Amino acid sequence: MDMLFPHTWQAAQLPEALSVLAHRKGMAPAADATNALPAPSDNTEALNNYVEATAGRVGFEAEPVLMPYIEVEQTLALATPALVRVSKGTDIHFLVLTRTSRRHVYALGPDRTSHRLHPTEVRAALCASLEAPATAEVDRLLAAAGLPPTKQSRTALLREHLSDTQVEGLWLLRLPPSAPFLKQVQQAGLVRRLGGLMTAHTLQYVLWLLAWWTIGRAALQGRFDSGWLLAWTFLLLSLIPIRLMVRWLQGYLAVHVGSLLKRRLLLGALSLPLEGVSRQGIGQLFGRVIESNAVETLALSGGFLAFLSLLELGMAGGILALGAGGPLHAAALAGWITVTMLLARHYYRKQQAWTDERLILTDHLVERMIGHRTRLAQQARSHWHTDEDREVAHYLDTMRNMDHAASWLQAFVPRGWLVASFLAFAPVFVGGQNTAALAVSLGGILLAYQALGRLTLGLEHLTRATIAWEQVAELFHTGATQPSLPRCPVTVPCNPPQQGTVVLEAHDLTFRHAPGRKPVLRNVHLAVHAHDRLLLQGPSGGGKSTLSSLLTGLRQPETGLLLLRGLDRQTLGQAEWRRRVVAAPQFHENHVLTGTFAFNLLMGRCWPPGPDDLSKAEQLCRALGLGNLLNRMPAGLMQMVGETGWQLSHGERSRLFLARALLQQADFVVLDESFGTLDPENQALVMHCTLEQAPTLLVIAHP
Repeated sequence: MDMLFPHTWQAAQLPEALSVLAHRKGMAPAADATNALPAPSDNTEALNNYVEATAGRVGFEAEPVLMPYIEVEQTLALATPALVRVSKGTDIHFLVLTRTSRRHVYALGPDRTSHRLHPTEVRAALCASLEAPATAEVDRLLAAAGLPPTKQSRTALLREHLSDTQVEGLWLLRLPPSAPFLKQVQQAGLVRRLGGLMTAHTLQYVLWLLAWWTIGRAALQGRFDSGWLLAWTFLLLSLIPIRLMVRWLQGYLAVHVGSLLKRRLLLGALSLPLEGVSRQGIGQLFGRVIESNAVETLALSGGFLAFLSLLELGMAGGILALGAGGPLHAAALAGWITVTMLLARHYYRKQQAWTDERLILTDHLVERMIGHRTRLAQQARSHWHTDEDREVAHYLDTMRNMDHAASWLQAFVPRGWLVASFLAFAPVFVGGQNTAALAVSLGGILLAYQALGRLTLGLEHLTRATIAWEQVAELFHTGATQPSLPRCPVTVPCNPPQQGTVVLEAHDLTFRHAPGRKPVLRNVHLAVHAHDRLLLQGPSGGGKSTLSSLLTGLRQPETGLLLLRGLDRQTLGQAEWRRRVVAAPQFHENHVLTGTFAFNLLMGRCWPPGPDDLSKAEQLCRALGLGNLLNRMPAGLMQMVGETGWQLSHGERSRLFLARALLQQADFVVLDESFGTLDPENQALVMHCTLEQAPTLLVIAHP
C-alpha cells in the first residue's frame, strides 16, 4: 500500500486534483475552484459533504458508492473517473482514478501524470481499515487449525468473513445532469463509440459490396475458379464479426444515451416551476411521461436507421453513377429522395394532429377516472358516454388520416423507386450495354431499394420522436438550469440559534404566479427571532400558503431579499435551505409514500435510521397521540401503511405529516393548517407537543 501514496493527493489538495482532472476532460472549472474548503473531519457524513462540495465547485457531481467487499475489485475496474479514499494514519488521502484498461487502472498523481496501477493494489488500500482487525482473527483460526497462513488461505477466509460487509470510500465523478448534454455525451465516451459505429458500418458495406462484386464478376464471366470462390467466402466470413460489432455498438449507444436523457428529464421534472405543475392535471402529466419514453426509444432507433440509410443511399448513388445509367441515374435517386422528404413532411403533420388528439383523450380519460364517483352521483347514466363517443370518433378520423400518410411513406417510396428505376433501366438493358456496367446498376438499384425502406422507417420514428420532444422539451431545458454554487467557503453554524437572534428575515418580497398577473404578495417585510411562536391568519386565497412556499424555498420571489441566519439562498445552497426551513403543507398537498411508517416519518431526517432516530420518532408519535396506533400495528414503526396511507385515518395522517416536519431538526418550522382535521382533545395535545418540539414556529390558519 505504501507504493500508492506517492500517487495520492492530500485532502487539502483535492480541489487542485479535481481541477486538473476537469481540465483533462475539457471542462472549465471556476476561477476559485482550487481554493481549499475547510478540512473535513474523519467522519463519513462530513467527508461526503466535503467531497461533494469540492467536486461541485469544479463542475463534477460526486456520488458516494457503497459496495460489498467481494465486489470491490470489479467495481474499481469499471468506476472511472472516481475518487478513492486512502488513509495513512490520521491523514486522509485521495487516489484520483482517470480511466481503466482490461487489467489496470490509471491514477492521476500530484505530478499531473497518469500512473498505471493494478486493481488489487487499490482494493487493498481501500479495504485496509476493514481487513486489519479481520486478518488477526483469520490468522488465529489458521493457527488453531494447524494450517500455514498463506496468502491464498488468508484471502479466501477474508472474503468469506467480510462478504456481507459494505465498503465505503469510493466516489464516482460525473457531470451533473444540468451540464450541457453534448458535453455529457463526450465525457461518457459516446462520441468515440459513435465514430466506431460509423467506421464499422462503412466497413461492413464495403465488404458486402466487394463480396457481391466478386461473385457477380465470376458469374458474368462464366467461370468460378477456386481463387474467386475463396475470396468471396473470406469476405462473407469477415462480415460476421463486423456486424456483431455494429449491433453491440448500437445497443451500447442506445443504453447510455438513454440513461443520460433520463437523468436530464428527471432533473427537469423535479425542477419544474410549482405554478406550471399545479395548472396541469394528472392526465396531462401522465401523457408527458408517456411521451418522454417515446423520445428515448424512437429518437435513438430512428436516428440510427436514418443515419445508416443515408450512408447506404450515398453508396447507392455512387454505384449508380458508375453503372450503365451514369450520373443521370444517380440524379434520379436524388430526386426520389426529395419526394420522400415531402411525403415525410406530410406524415409529420398528420402524426402531430393524431398525437394532440391522443393526449387530449388521455387527459380526459384520467380525469374522468378520478372523478368517477362524482359522475355517478351527478350525471345521468344515459349521458355517460356522450362526450367519449364524440372524442373517440374524432380520434379515429385523425388516426385514419395518419395511417394513409404512413402507408404512402412506407409502401410507395421503396416500391415506387423499384418500379421507376427498372422502367428507366429497361432501355439501357435492351440497348446492349456492357455486362459489368449492367450488373453494377442492378446492384445500385437494389441497394437503394433497401436503403429507402430503412429511411422511411427511420423518418417515421424520428417524426414521432420530434412530436414527442415538443411535449418534453420543457423538462429537458428546465433540467439545464444549474443552480449557482457558493463562490467562497461558507460556514453555517449547526448549533440551535440563541434566544432573540434573527433566524429568518424578509425584505421587500414581491411574488406573482405568472408574468403580467397581479402580485399575490407585495413589499413583504418579516423578521423571525429564535423561539418565536407566530400565527398567520387570513382569508382563503390571501397568499398565506404562497408565503410559506417562499420561506421554505419551493418558490422564488420576483423581487426582494430573503435571509436565513444572515445568508441568502444562493450562498447557503438550496438543499441546506430546505433542511433548515421545513414545512408541513396543507393536507391535500402532502403525501404518504408506499413503505413503512418509520420511512414516512424519517424520510426527511435520515434513511436508513439509527436506533436513536427510531427511538426519537416513537417518542414523538406517542406525544402526538399516536400511541394507540403504534400498539395496534403488529410491526410497530416498521408496519407497512399502504399506498397513500389508506390504512391510516384522516387525523392519523395529519399527525404523521406534523411528526415528519418536527423530526427534521430544522431551525424554522412552518405548519400550514395542520390542526384543522383534529378533534378538540387531540388538537390541544398536538399543539402542546408542537410548542415543545419546534425551536421556532409559524402556524398558518383560517380566522
